[in-house]
Amino acid sequence: MEASEADPSHGGAPKRGMSLPTKILLGLIVGALVGVTLNLLYAPQLGAPKSESFIAVEWWADQVIKPFGDLFLRLLFMVVVPIVFCSLFLGVSGLGSVEKIGALGSRTLAWFLSTTVVAAILGIALVRLIEPGKNVSPETVERIREQYGTITQTKIEQSAAAKGWLQMLVDFVPTNVVGAAGDNKSILGLIIFALILGAAATRVAPHKTQVLRDLLEGLYELCIKVLSWVMEFAPIGVACLIFHATAMLGVDVMKLVGWYFVTAMGGLIFYQVVVITVLARVFAGLSPGRFYRGIRTLLVTAFSTSSSNATMPTTIRTAVDEFGAPKEIAGFVMPLGATMNMNGTAVFEGVVVLFLAQVYGSDLGLAQQAMVVGFSVLIAVGAAGVPGGSIPLLAIVLTQVGVPPEFLALILGVDRLVDMTRTVPNVCSDLVCSLWLSRREGHKLR
Repeated sequence: MEASEADPSHGGAPKRGMSLPTKILLGLIVGALVGVTLNLLYAPQLGAPKSESFIAVEWWADQVIKPFGDLFLRLLFMVVVPIVFCSLFLGVSGLGSVEKIGALGSRTLAWFLSTTVVAAILGIALVRLIEPGKNVSPETVERIREQYGTITQTKIEQSAAAKGWLQMLVDFVPTNVVGAAGDNKSILGLIIFALILGAAATRVAPHKTQVLRDLLEGLYELCIKVLSWVMEFAPIGVACLIFHATAMLGVDVMKLVGWYFVTAMGGLIFYQVVVITVLARVFAGLSPGRFYRGIRTLLVTAFSTSSSNATMPTTIRTAVDEFGAPKEIAGFVMPLGATMNMNGTAVFEGVVVLFLAQVYGSDLGLAQQAMVVGFSVLIAVGAAGVPGGSIPLLAIVLTQVGVPPEFLALILGVDRLVDMTRTVPNVCSDLVCSLWLSRREGHKLR
């Protein structure tokens, strides 16, 4: 229940107050303003020693403020696994037949692949047009590599430990469902199990699975109720998360790689405002005003958490409660999309790879650019739906096109803010896909 609604059980007049989306947005703005202000006042120049004041800001941001933001994220992740399993099983089993599941799944995958390819091409086209990598001096490259060299090496080591694409495909099928359920980074295994179990339920007499359906339906409703409680804490959690990100953000670094930052953020905003809006209009029949009024809470949750997985329960609730999509379709599309459909990430990857290639002095040909698009699609499937999940995999792509992965240091200083922004089109594309499929199935959206 929103703050502006009255509780009919008390028979009082409707209470007017600030809505939850407005509270979350206010928390976002306040946290960002305080964080940026402290960073501008006390952050040292790149390479200079930290002042006592900035050390104090860092301590407060890390030890006092960030734990509240982390608590909010953990509360969201706490309900992700049961919601994913329940929504997928109930959604798939509720579709009625394996044939219908196959048709819905093929359309969903077609949406994921086509929108991801468009997003990657947009990122590459922007870099070709703006050429941000040609505005970064060798001195800037060296200064930033010194500052973020240690973090970059960690990312490279993570990429070296990554498995081959074929082995990743094998690992999609879990040997231990309980283990998959306990790790948000490998949640795709749980999704595969829920899909198979739901499909099997369509081939078993309904009375034999009714108890399980009722149990999971009850668990799903309980988790949604818990989610509504968690979201009441969202204004504080969001303020803490954005404060930590902006207080620690290297404004000096952002100036040095300003052209990259503008290109990446511009591409993500363009994809959200233009491409996603057009998709919502054409495929879901929603006007821009109606669409963005319905996703207010989703936008700020995605931006502040920087995680498709953490946002997933809110995405499902938005599709069902705000637009009237059936639970079985939303429950089918959203868990898959949170792990496989990363439109914003694809824009980001296209921008990063070509930007770093320009900085390195390498002019990628059409064949190599096509390879980047292909890798972007693969990374969209393989990347974890958590903050920074695609960075280690980007090191592999850079190696494939002949760019030293150490150059990732150039983007790490501002990646948190870019990461928060790219999560928004990631989840909005999932939402529009579910609304399109609902419309195709004859459901009237509101």
